[in-house]
Amino acid sequence: MTLQEAGGPQLYKKTFQELTTAELYELLRVRSEVFVVEQNCVYQDLDGDDQKSIHLWLTDADKVVAMARVCPAGTHMEEISIGRVITTVRGKGYGKQIMLHAINAAIEYFGAKLIDIEAQEYAKGFYESVGFRQSSDTFMLDGIPHIKMTWAKGWSGT
Repeated sequence: MTLQEAGGPQLYKKTFQELTTAELYELLRVRSEVFVVEQNCVYQDLDGDDQKSIHLWLTDADKVVAMARVCPAGTHMEEISIGRVITTVRGKGYGKQIMLHAINAAIEYFGAKLIDIEAQEYAKGFYESVGFRQSSDTFMLDGIPHIKMTWAKGWSGT
């Protein structure tokens, strides 16, 4: 499914089975570019959760500018979760847009009342801006400080 606001980026929202080979390749390429190369983090990106997840991405001029995946409860985390959040173009609000679309997809596809994320600690303020609250102490994940954050339906601003 694709959605586009007048003059804005185009949103794609698909299950794993709906992805074309070219789309899957591009999403995995961008994830590797950002998480492995840019952040210099060696980790197992292909974790078996993609097949059960909803994949969302924004394009502008046919270039992926933001992406996220929504995992059902019991896959990546105990609760429904959002992860693999990336923006390739910063300062244009694409990150906030993709997160709001991901929250809506979690509700639409999985009936989310709670959503968890494993956020890189430095991004806490960003995730708070879309309704998440810190729900753990800092922990190391793939050599990077993270915190668990939770969104709940009905919290102020959601």
